[in-house]
Amino acid sequence: MGKGGGCVPSKQKHPKPSSTQDSHPNLKLFIVFYSMYGHVEGLAVRMKRGVDSVEGVEAVLYRVPETLSDDVLAQMRAPPKDDSIPEIASATHLTQADGFLFGFPTRYGCMAAQMKAFFDSTGQLWREQKLAGKPAGFFVSTGTQGGGQETTAWTAITQLAHHGMLYVPIGYTFGAGMFKMDSLRGGSAYGAGVFAGDGTRQPTEIELALAEHQGKYMAAVLKKLAQV
Repeated sequence: MGKGGGCVPSKQKHPKPSSTQDSHPNLKLFIVFYSMYGHVEGLAVRMKRGVDSVEGVEAVLYRVPETLSDDVLAQMRAPPKDDSIPEIASATHLTQADGFLFGFPTRYGCMAAQMKAFFDSTGQLWREQKLAGKPAGFFVSTGTQGGGQETTAWTAITQLAHHGMLYVPIGYTFGAGMFKMDSLRGGSAYGAGVFAGDGTRQPTEIELALAEHQGKYMAAVLKKLAQV
């Protein structure tokens, strides 16, 4: 009984929200790449493993459309594409991601034309600044040691700048692996990389490990930015 003689109303017990109500949807990190001979694709697949190892972040693999005809690709002895990795539907699909890792082979120190054509199709997104503030990084493939492991990523930064995106290099966060001199290794402070040689050389374990590290590192950065 209360002081006024009336009944004290019982406190209603509200059910606790279920775990599904408490949980937040995973952050989406798109790994968008072009790969003619499979070297960049190999890095991308390993990179996804790194991203997916970070709780709350999910990687999605996409390849950009091919611009060369089947006849030309056959003359260049390019292997068939892996159908399990979908082609990105359109540039507007990028708005569904929270962050990006873009991969491509070099062409004279710049990204391959196929990836450039994809970036050229993002004009409407640029006009409306739909990608502004989203983080992005790069990974590359070159034929030789002096073929553009750094400049291919460096020249691609202009794409991010015009979109207002945040460039995220890996620096030397890979630790001792960045300083090994006992074997040939692609990659730099700008991002993971692989030396393709004449096309027959495949990514080494250290190159793949660097790609996995970049995925994990990028996912951690994405989580930090989401908490700001």
